[in-house]
Amino acid sequence: MADPKGFLNHGREVARSRPVEERLKDWNEVYVPGSLLPIISKQASRCMDCGIPFCHNGCPLGNLIPEWNDYAYREDWQAASERLHATNNFPEFTGRLCPAPCESACVLGINQPAVTIKNVEVSIIDKAWDSGSVAAQAPERLSGKTVAVIGSGPAGLAAAQQLTRAGHTVAVYERADRIGGLLRYGIPEFKMEKRHINRRIEQMRAEGTRFRTGIEIGRDLKATDLRKRYDAVVIAAGATTARDLPVPGRELNGIHQAMEYLPLANKVQEGDYVAPPITAEGKHVVVIGGGDTGADCVGTAHRQGAASVTQLEIMPRPGEERNANQPWPTFPMLYKVTSAHEEGGERVYAVSTTHFEGDEDGNVQWLHLVEVEFTGGKLNQKPGTERKIPAQLVTLAMGFTGTDVENGVVSQFGLELDARGNIARDADFATNVPGVFVAGDAGRGQSLIVWAIAEGRSAARGVDRFLTGASDLPAPIRPTDRSLTV
Repeated sequence: MADPKGFLNHGREVARSRPVEERLKDWNEVYVPGSLLPIISKQASRCMDCGIPFCHNGCPLGNLIPEWNDYAYREDWQAASERLHATNNFPEFTGRLCPAPCESACVLGINQPAVTIKNVEVSIIDKAWDSGSVAAQAPERLSGKTVAVIGSGPAGLAAAQQLTRAGHTVAVYERADRIGGLLRYGIPEFKMEKRHINRRIEQMRAEGTRFRTGIEIGRDLKATDLRKRYDAVVIAAGATTARDLPVPGRELNGIHQAMEYLPLANKVQEGDYVAPPITAEGKHVVVIGGGDTGADCVGTAHRQGAASVTQLEIMPRPGEERNANQPWPTFPMLYKVTSAHEEGGERVYAVSTTHFEGDEDGNVQWLHLVEVEFTGGKLNQKPGTERKIPAQLVTLAMGFTGTDVENGVVSQFGLELDARGNIARDADFATNVPGVFVAGDAGRGQSLIVWAIAEGRSAARGVDRFLTGASDLPAPIRPTDRSLTV
């Protein structure tokens, strides 16, 4: 363990952010570079000898958190990196993007601020990359078996890396022009700079994984032909059917899904555009949806020079303390102030959009809303609370409802869906079609990055067993697992 009195001697201290006026002028990550390392040893020392580390259960990957906390406290960065990589292929992704359900399950968090697990994690992996200790792990011998992975998000990349290291020849197919899925085009640069993805891709290439971009399975290449070409297929295409808002005026210009808006901003950073085709510059922006994707839209709009930014959420504002029905160590719904919210804008809770109003050219100009409340177990409008707010750009960030059944993969493979509209699978992540497996949001539904990586690792074990009859690959979860993080 770390310092037995660490949690008594040191308070919680998190990464420092750059001043708002500075970071709004660029797209770099919001945190002060190098600000974590000087404090991380003390922060890691706050990890307790708690007997039963509930953080393990809070993390779908089963990260060995107390072990790498101890190594970080002792500044044995090589050992810390090895323990971190033992359960997580991409800790630099989760250390920046995961909402840290492990911290909600931290024993210290019962009556004190939890250990800064997420900050320790990202410090360890950044130190490992800087020191050159993250190396390719090519297999000693090849199995002669081939695997196709559809989708290059965190689930697909995790499955591909595990299977490559097991000795199989793996090709990852991505319909976009670059590898990374939502990591590449859904996550703004200020939350995670894409250099982190790029160097992982180079590591995977050095290990033997092959990448095929600009190919949409089901359209550019038939799913049935892919199945004939490979011994196994892993579908990790995500939950791509965005929830829409069918209210009057939805057809007006200037109303876009978040995943129509955010990728264009990222493409500017990639050098594809000088300016994004959809921009918030000089406009009154309304973001519908109070989750992380909505916050990404808020931060993006700020950097594009929006005249105002308003974020709407249909649910009431969460509390700042746990509710009685969300006791430790479950993952609570709490009021969060993200870096994007620190930068300005207004957040409005318990409201519902009734309709949009446009100008004579068909461009959205106003959003009409009404306050709502839960009464009798139903969501009801509050009479007399109707009003309208200026809206010249509206982004819909209300989540995803399931797999896109019209993209050809489901029908061409002949896959069965579960009751929630996701691709059905068994305990080995296998679908009803022999040799075809599913991992991540395509089988689980919209979820967290840490669940995606865990599913990719577990599905890789199922594929390995299918191909060879046995597997030494780890399987962090089963498809039915919900752990403490739902």
